[in-house]
Amino acid sequence: MKGWLIGTALLTLGIIAAHSAYAQMTPPTPAPELKKLEMFAGDWTAEGTMTAAPGAPSGKWTMTTHAEWMEGSFFLVEHDTMDLGAMGNVKELAVMGYDSENKVYTYRAFSSMGEAENATGTLDGDTLTWLSDEHMNGQMMKGRFTMKILSPTAYNMTFELSQDGKQWVTAMEGKATKK
Repeated sequence: MKGWLIGTALLTLGIIAAHSAYAQMTPPTPAPELKKLEMFAGDWTAEGTMTAAPGAPSGKWTMTTHAEWMEGSFFLVEHDTMDLGAMGNVKELAVMGYDSENKVYTYRAFSSMGEAENATGTLDGDTLTWLSDEHMNGQMMKGRFTMKILSPTAYNMTFELSQDGKQWVTAMEGKATKK
């Protein structure tokens, strides 16, 4: 009987301690770095050119984007519609965030062409650079997507590919404008 009373007392103390610790916890708040992605919220249009690359012909492309913050403001969710000329029309869902532990921006995207992409980004002044591993026609390549911010409503972009991460070839260039 004594063992049962001691066990019940310990269990009660454990529940009280857990409840006290839970009551003192505050909800998480978004990293301050996420404020730098605020300009990308809203509606955008973009256009540019593609250079012939493995699996991609040269030509012009256009894109419209709608982006808004997910509740909690930890992630910016984008819905893109692209016309890639000879490659056809593509829809994409992308999510941007910030990884405080690794001190990098994150980008995860999924397209109607069956592609899934993960990239990490760094911001240096007015330039946001995303690095990724690209799977193209059975080859693994490095990708570098650079966004040069011109104003809160415009940026230039360049997407480059590399087999070794040292020599880069431009695959796409363009300009985006906020509506």
